Amino acid sequence: MDTLETRELRYFVAVAEELHFGRAAERLGMAQPPLSRAIQQLERRLGVCLLQRNRRGVSLTGAGEVLLHEGRAALDATTAAARRTRRAGGADSPRNRLVLAVKAAASHELLQKLLDAYAAEPDSAEIEVLPCGLCEQEELLRDGRADAALMHTPWNSLAGFDSEALVTEGQVAVLPAGHPLAAHETLSLADVSDVPGLPLARWPTRGTYAPGPGPEIHNQTQLAQLIALGRTVAVVPDSARSWLWAQHAAVPLADAPPVVTHIVWPAHSRSLTLAGLVRTAVRL
Repeated sequence: MDTLETRELRYFVAVAEELHFGRAAERLGMAQPPLSRAIQQLERRLGVCLLQRNRRGVSLTGAGEVLLHEGRAALDATTAAARRTRRAGGADSPRNRLVLAVKAAASHELLQKLLDAYAAEPDSAEIEVLPCGLCEQEELLRDGRADAALMHTPWNSLAGFDSEALVTEGQVAVLPAGHPLAAHETLSLADVSDVPGLPLARWPTRGTYAPGPGPEIHNQTQLAQLIALGRTVAVVPDSARSWLWAQHAAVPLADAPPVVTHIVWPAHSRSLTLAGLVRTAVRL
């Protein structure tokens, strides 16, 4: 049988993430024996072993890894469907409204132009701007908390979404204003990748930070303060100049790849209101 129930997926994902039946049962608010029976029944129905059980605990088989990945996506999709349906029906908010996710302090000028231009359109919807943290737009789109997002390649993944490119810009190195490198007209990535006492800031990729000596960056305010204190250097889009402090200096990077800002939305969307917002963004 190829059909899976949402309940079964929730049970399996909980066990696969906890790798412990007791903790998974507690997380689900149920007893452990029925959870164990449900997972065994799921394995029999699928005809594959999903979990290896031994004295040391629980581990995922290859098939279990696949179902964990697919199960998370399926549960996100059902959650998103419920949220968008409620929003469309006015259960959670006014019907004629779109939620636009944007990284806090990014693309400010473009965002303001888009909001002004769209508001001037006949029958335009109310736009709720949802500021978010670093690389969180993808999650907000997938789980239905946002209808559209402004995302930036190469940092954000556009896989599984529809998108239109809006703006392409270069990158700059943001340094403490008094640092010797701040006096240069241009720099290279090599110039800022190994500066004594000034390690590169580290950004998360899907919630994970690559190893390195630089600080882990969680938001723009933290980054701004650490640069001003002479603790880090950051490579950011040229438009980030809008949030720089007097204690900062921005120097263009001659060899950094361009940053492209996209308007992004779920590939399955059939919203005419959303289509109107995208048309306005592309026209800009």
